[in-house]
Amino acid sequence: MTRILDILLALCGFILLSPVFLVVWIIVHFEVKQAIFSQTRVGLNRKPFTLYKFRTMDIDTDSMASHLIPSTKITKSGKFLRRAKLDELPQLWNILVGDMSLVGPRPCLETQTTLLKLRDSHNIFDVLPGLTGLAQISKVDMSDPELLTKLDFEMVKNFSTITYLKYIVLTIFGRGIGDAVK
Repeated sequence: MTRILDILLALCGFILLSPVFLVVWIIVHFEVKQAIFSQTRVGLNRKPFTLYKFRTMDIDTDSMASHLIPSTKITKSGKFLRRAKLDELPQLWNILVGDMSLVGPRPCLETQTTLLKLRDSHNIFDVLPGLTGLAQISKVDMSDPELLTKLDFEMVKNFSTITYLKYIVLTIFGRGIGDAVK
């Protein structure tokens, strides 16, 4: 059921937000020349996939968890895009192709070894990663792997279509956070 909702809501998002997508793409393109950023993340069953976002950091920024990146690497438009969560619009594509769900644990990097071990021990990789979820609406980012895993486990354990819809609504109305902006 949630896969059908993922497809329908992601398609609606693409259609309704296409003007916003275009404006953001233009702004980011003129600032850094490469508007779309791609990065390998860990998905369902620990399978790697390519995650897409609007670029919010300088092109020469190392690929690592965003909470470890110095604030000097964040572009002018990046600060706004992260706060508004607009940098994540391209992830609608990841949802459409089945790499992600709208709701699930945030996909992490292979380099986040502590988080990977904790998630392995709680079977978090048994579900698709998501654009939003309990951690996001609780304003918890990836800088606290233990708390993040605790919330991911709680979300996965209590998952239902109702909680799926609840997390989406709460995110739309501002409860979720994007990546930390320093």
